[in-house]
Amino acid sequence: MSSSRESASLGDFVSLLRLRKALVFLVLALVVLTTAGVTALLPKWYLSTAKIRVEKPESEVKLFQAQSNSFYDPYFIQDQFEIIQSEKILFPVIENLSLNAVLGKFINEGAALPSAITYRYMTEKMLRVESRRSTSLIEINVYARDAALAAAIANDIARVYSEDRIALATSDQREGLVQLRRELEKQERVVITQRDRVEKIRKELDIAGVDLNQRYSDMEIETLRQMQNSLIALRVDAIGRKTRWERFHGIRSEDRRNLVNAELIQDPNIQNLLQAYLVGDQNVTKLKGRLGENHPDLISMIENRDKILDQLDNQLRGYETSLEMAYKEADARVTELERQLGQAKVDQILSARDRMRPFEEAASKLDDEQRLQTTLKLTLRQREIDFQVPKKTIEILNHAEPSRRASKPNWPLNLLFAFVFGSILGIGTAVLVEYFDTSFRNVADVESKLALAVLGVIPFSREPAKAYDPGSPDSEPFRVLQTNLNLSVKSGHSTALVIFSAGPGEGKSTTLRQLALAMTAAGERVLIVDADVRRPTQHRLANVSRDPGLTDVILGKTAWTDAVRRAPGTPDFLPSGSAGGVTLSLLYVHKLREFVADVKPHYDRVLFDSPPIIGVSDSSVLASVADGTILLIQHRRNPESMVVRARQIIDGLKVPIVGVVLNQVPTGTGEDYGYYTNNYSYYSHELADGSTSGRNADGSRGKEKLELIEKTKRRPRA
Repeated sequence: MSSSRESASLGDFVSLLRLRKALVFLVLALVVLTTAGVTALLPKWYLSTAKIRVEKPESEVKLFQAQSNSFYDPYFIQDQFEIIQSEKILFPVIENLSLNAVLGKFINEGAALPSAITYRYMTEKMLRVESRRSTSLIEINVYARDAALAAAIANDIARVYSEDRIALATSDQREGLVQLRRELEKQERVVITQRDRVEKIRKELDIAGVDLNQRYSDMEIETLRQMQNSLIALRVDAIGRKTRWERFHGIRSEDRRNLVNAELIQDPNIQNLLQAYLVGDQNVTKLKGRLGENHPDLISMIENRDKILDQLDNQLRGYETSLEMAYKEADARVTELERQLGQAKVDQILSARDRMRPFEEAASKLDDEQRLQTTLKLTLRQREIDFQVPKKTIEILNHAEPSRRASKPNWPLNLLFAFVFGSILGIGTAVLVEYFDTSFRNVADVESKLALAVLGVIPFSREPAKAYDPGSPDSEPFRVLQTNLNLSVKSGHSTALVIFSAGPGEGKSTTLRQLALAMTAAGERVLIVDADVRRPTQHRLANVSRDPGLTDVILGKTAWTDAVRRAPGTPDFLPSGSAGGVTLSLLYVHKLREFVADVKPHYDRVLFDSPPIIGVSDSSVLASVADGTILLIQHRRNPESMVVRARQIIDGLKVPIVGVVLNQVPTGTGEDYGYYTNNYSYYSHELADGSTSGRNADGSRGKEKLELIEKTKRRPRA
């Protein structure tokens, strides 16, 4: 670029804006007009809001206990957000208001929608549940294209949710009352049966007039009484545990989550997982409004939320298992105590009072059964009183009213955003067009300004392959580079080449290794020397240790033949070495020349991987001992002036530059890079069809491919 652009100032920037004001205003006008047109075409949405106050209920009302005061629980409020937006609440609303048919008029050309589609449309487009910070107030916001419909939906959601809360508060007690009544009826039948048995034994033993409540004071009778009392307590406990497990077992997995914050499941791990899931789901809901469905942040957030949900369901299943184990354990204790009591009674019968034992045992058992019956009656009565206590855990504060003006689209906000964005985009476009494109634009630009031939064009790849596949179409650019390089250097002579670039991170190491692999696959003897001793890379690509290496050779610590790594099917490799504080300065130039002279007779090509030539002296020293150099330029990475300066440095060393390699060139750029990428695409189709293997049996490229390479090389410059 010109020197004026290289020394641009604020005045130049202002002049640029004046010069490009038409472009800036054009971009701004296009953005504003487009935004206004889109906003005008967007359907109008009306907002209606219903406010409710929700209190966290007690899991069980205790009559003779002080009730704790309600307090604000943010996690409980988040739980209610999920419940309000659940199918349990919205499906009845859909049915009550015939939303399948109503919404079908707007989004399905008049045809009624399935309930599942209507539910999804409501949760994604119409319903927004919010809460004011540090309060138990929940706002049910409903957007609809009809103001009256929005108000009707908001009010019906509040009503259905209120009914559901009341039903949930009483459902557990109702089920407990039913189970207690069943147990009481069963116990009454047991008492009647036992009373008949006592009367039968009385008649058989002719002990009429004996008080059923009479007890003997000896130690054995007292022991039996204690065991019988313990058995009664264990039976009551087992019944409670069995009832709790059966009720929890009958609840669906998705409904069990609603029991956590209702204090029915007082497990801190499960409660923490539920709160983490609610927070993650809220974050997903927020990101959906700003990011696309394929955005990595949104995908990562969804995966994290689903993982937490799986852990929560696993914990709930574990909680169910613990309830079942507790019930079975209690039942086992009852069985064992019954066995011990039976054994004690057998021992009692074998005593001197054998005649009275059957009557005593029958009377004792009758007493136990009657006490159990009395306990069940008292418990049932207490639960019935508890059930009648009013449970008001929700209050509807206001009813939604139809809105008079549309809430969406928001004209002031959209136009303000369009003006700001259009201004930034217009100025940025002008600046980018005028100033910031200082790199080489095409192959002809490179060849004309550098006066160097382009040996190869390497297409863009996010993850360059570490291995070379001769039959892969992705390896075709490196085969073209190998062919053009061999045509540019003396044939039949060993050549030492240094691949350098103007700046770091342009892909020298990966390109050099792929080129060396292509040469090796063609039958050439190749040695890769990692001469970037400051930041070596080749040893990681080859997956070998960097010690010993080049620095050890030039310091005389080891012979180069001992430091070279050899593996079948790959080029020989000399890593950088790990000697600290060593740089390839002029101090070691003679050592490097001796090293090059020693290795050249053993190889056809010796390829040096060097550091960037600008800012580091190592590349200049390496170039001075090599037979030639190759300049690698990454597409649109560095300005022309930087690349030209790199070429001037090599020219000052009187070392020939064989050619240029363009790296990471994106396909479909619309420039003359397409000549190369289209050729690679041609080979890709050929290989995909299976019509050719990409290499003849003698290891040479096919005739058609060589002709294509020659045509590409002889293409006239622009």
